[in-house]
Amino acid sequence: MNLIYYPNKILKIKTKKVEAFDKNLSNIIKEMKELMVKNNGVGLAANQVDLDLSLFIAKPKDKFYIFINPEIMLAEEEEIKEEGCLSIPNKWGLVKRYKKIKIQYQDIKGKKRTLKASGLLAHIIQHEIDHLSGILFIDKAIEIYNLKND
Repeated sequence: MNLIYYPNKILKIKTKKVEAFDKNLSNIIKEMKELMVKNNGVGLAANQVDLDLSLFIAKPKDKFYIFINPEIMLAEEEEIKEEGCLSIPNKWGLVKRYKKIKIQYQDIKGKKRTLKASGLLAHIIQHEIDHLSGILFIDKAIEIYNLKND
């Protein structure tokens, strides 16, 4: 499993709903976790590893989250925050996101769940759901800049 980089076309395509909640899905998630940690990421969508699946993982601090077939149900209080992306290295941008969201999704067993999120987790969720819809942060950014190399 490898990261896919912009301008790869899969990053601009809306992903397909996950239908099979099986051992293969568990293996995909395990590999995605390893890849995300290795690359110092806080979120990773399936299409960033060349998989056409509506699935992403997030790890804002010490806990891993798995979101399958996610959908934002409620969003409140906009703010502008800085963000980057593993698929677009060395670029950052200012993006308008919501401070608080409520999301409906399925867990690794296929059970429907809801979650209220705020702060960094809410920001990551919105970024990754955009990925699953073929939207990149550079498509929404108010300002984009290059990361300075030390």
